[in-house]
Amino acid sequence: MTGSERTFKLTIEYDGTAYHGWQRQGRLPTVQATIERVISILIQEPVTLIGSGRTDRGVHALGQVAGFRSRTRLACSALMQGMNALLPEDIVVHSCIEVPSCFHPRHDAISKTYRYNLFNGAVRKAVGRQYAWHVHRPLDLEAMQLGLAYVVGTHDFKAFESTGSPKVHTVRTIYRADLNEEHGLIRIEFTGNGFLRCMVRNLVGTLVEIGLHRYPASEMNRMIASRDRRQAGVAAPAHGLFLVQVNY
Repeated sequence: MTGSERTFKLTIEYDGTAYHGWQRQGRLPTVQATIERVISILIQEPVTLIGSGRTDRGVHALGQVAGFRSRTRLACSALMQGMNALLPEDIVVHSCIEVPSCFHPRHDAISKTYRYNLFNGAVRKAVGRQYAWHVHRPLDLEAMQLGLAYVVGTHDFKAFESTGSPKVHTVRTIYRADLNEEHGLIRIEFTGNGFLRCMVRNLVGTLVEIGLHRYPASEMNRMIASRDRRQAGVAAPAHGLFLVQVNY
C-alpha cells in the first residue's frame, strides 16, 4: 500500500435477520464486523468502518451509509466488486465512491428515512414474514393517520426512547411521516434529522395501539409532551424496520 490516505463512502443493503445489529460486538455476528473483515482481506490491512448510525438486532437496511480510510490503490469499482464477491448473500454494497477526507457518515448526515412494514390480516403470511409485523386484528387506519400527524415537527421524543442508552438531547425534527396501505401491507415512513434508539419502533407500536382503539389518536400528543417512556405504547418488533436512505 502506497500513496496518500483515501476516504471511501459505501451505500449498503442488508437483511438484518442473522445479525446482532450493525455495530461490532465482540464475537457476535454483526454487519459492521462482517464488512470490515471482507475489506481487510481485500486491502490487506485492518480497517474501521464508520456507519451513519446503528441499527438494532434484526433491523434491515436498504441504504445504510458507511465510510472507511485506506492507502489502498485499488479503484472503487474493484473494491466494490471484491466486497460483493466475498460478502454473504444477505449483505450487498450498492456503491463505493471516493469522497473528501472531511466526510463523516454520521456527522454529515442531514436526514434519514426509516420505513416500518405491517401486515394487517386475519391469516399470517408465509412469504415475507421476516420483513413485516403481522397484526391480525383489524386496524383503524384513519385513527393511525391522525395519531401520525402529531409526530411531524420538532418535539422532545424522550417518551419514545428506549431505556439503556439515554441521549443528553432528545429533541428531534420529523420532516415527514406517511402511512400507505395496499392489500393489507401497511408502510409507515418517517424522515427526520435524527432518531433516538428504538424511536421508530416505539412510535409504530403506539400507532398500532391507536389503530386497535386502545388509545384515542390525540393521546399521541399527550405522550410526546409527557417525556415519559411509560406513557407511550409498546415497541414494534425489529424485523419490520428498514433504514431506507441517508441524505447528505
